[in-house]
Amino acid sequence: MDYRKLGRTGLKVSPLCLGTMQWGWTADTDTAFELMDEFTAAGGNFIDTADVYSRWADGNEGGVSELIIGRWLRARGNRHEVVLATKVRGEMWAGPNGEGLSRGHIIQACEDSLRRLQTDYIDLYQAHWYDADTPIEETMDALDTLVRQGKVRYVGCSNYPAWRLMEALWASDKRGLVRYDTLQPHYNLVHRAEFEDELAQVCAAFEIGVIPYSPLAGGFLTGKYRADSAPDGARAAGVKKRYFNERGWRTLAALEAVADEAGAPPSAIALAWLLTRPGMTAPIIGANSFEQLADSLVALDINLSKEQIARLDEASATHSDNR
Repeated sequence: MDYRKLGRTGLKVSPLCLGTMQWGWTADTDTAFELMDEFTAAGGNFIDTADVYSRWADGNEGGVSELIIGRWLRARGNRHEVVLATKVRGEMWAGPNGEGLSRGHIIQACEDSLRRLQTDYIDLYQAHWYDADTPIEETMDALDTLVRQGKVRYVGCSNYPAWRLMEALWASDKRGLVRYDTLQPHYNLVHRAEFEDELAQVCAAFEIGVIPYSPLAGGFLTGKYRADSAPDGARAAGVKKRYFNERGWRTLAALEAVADEAGAPPSAIALAWLLTRPGMTAPIIGANSFEQLADSLVALDINLSKEQIARLDEASATHSDNR
């Protein structure tokens, strides 16, 4: 496997990151253990979670994904082989300080994540989304403290617009604090403008590693959706609202044509396209089964031609956010 540097840092990670939002939600503990085993056996070393996963599920108070990963790390004895990423920001306990990016919340949330993960350090600690109620200097100072204490090695952010990312970089530079070295944006073949319009330029200029989530557009880029038939449920409703349009179907047609040429699943082609983007570190893949994971791993063996990339670019081109 060809490992990639995490932004400007010297840390090297696999070109696909295993997302674990579904652990304890749509994937039980045994399935999660088996999928993490399969991912690492294939050479993957980058695993991403968040403290709030999966607080939205009935009976889940949050932290469940971290707990499952912690048990797996302890059972396998492989902590030193894994680049472990988690996130902070969401509500994890009752009261006015139970969420956010204040110093108080970050320090306590980090201690809680370390306990659940059964480790004494987090490789990549990320602000899950920005906090308009907290000065960015306070957030970056708290993260800097965690790095100096050895509890966190690198820091990143997710769901930051370009101006807030720049604000954070300026604050870090001005005050000599740790800076964000990664960004998790919502980015895929049919959701391009949100990242490409401004964030891509910021990441390139400041050597920020890009770790996009939802690389398969909620399953739309797997080819399982059709205009005349689609799964039921809240997630399917969101996919229909966002991608059931002329551009979505045009992109899917081009994707499936390239997949036929390559003899690969459409999902693998969608990931392979992301891996060709400038500054890309590792798309975050999810899986509830071996089949889904295997389809994603195929992307690592695909070399898209310039002509195929151009066709995908043209079919998915947009000047609007498509939100």
